[in-house]
Amino acid sequence: MFGSKAVVLVKEHKRCPPEQLNPVNEDLLRQVFNEMSVLFEANKTDIENKEDVRDNKTIPSIHLRHSALEMDRRCVLAYLKQRLNKITEFRWNHGAVLPEDIQVNLHEVEKQWFNKYNKSLASYMLSLNGLDITQNTVPPKSLKIQVRCLQDYGELETDSGDIVMLTQNSEHYLPLSECEHLIKQGVLQHVGS
Repeated sequence: MFGSKAVVLVKEHKRCPPEQLNPVNEDLLRQVFNEMSVLFEANKTDIENKEDVRDNKTIPSIHLRHSALEMDRRCVLAYLKQRLNKITEFRWNHGAVLPEDIQVNLHEVEKQWFNKYNKSLASYMLSLNGLDITQNTVPPKSLKIQVRCLQDYGELETDSGDIVMLTQNSEHYLPLSECEHLIKQGVLQHVGS
């Protein structure tokens, strides 16, 4: 049936967990593109036979094939758009370097797109005087948080000039803006408010 492979493509991506990315299903994409090519050629042949087009028997089949073509196109575009949305989300959540398990599943074209997106985002952040807009995507409940140091880190100088000694298992009440990058690195752990 027309469009069934394209629907499988969209459903396959929908079943993927949000924190993962399946490899591009190139075989199924190729099958959908082949189906689209067959549909297009059949319509082209019917339209070129001007005698048959005037016959009302071929017009419904042309419309049916054209509708199937449009559905295949929409499904393929939705599949590719959702993959790019997920890659964009990974960039905002994981930073400029993606985890290996995600990088392995990216197609070469997606890797190129990711690199261009990184460059574009970096140049935008530079235009904002180096402000990292990927960090504070959710407004904090308070400006300071309680953190536990998971490893010996050494001295941390805050913006106010105070020096805090970060030793393993020590707990501190620090400004969120100054310890957020250490939380992402795994040096600190947020323990409560």
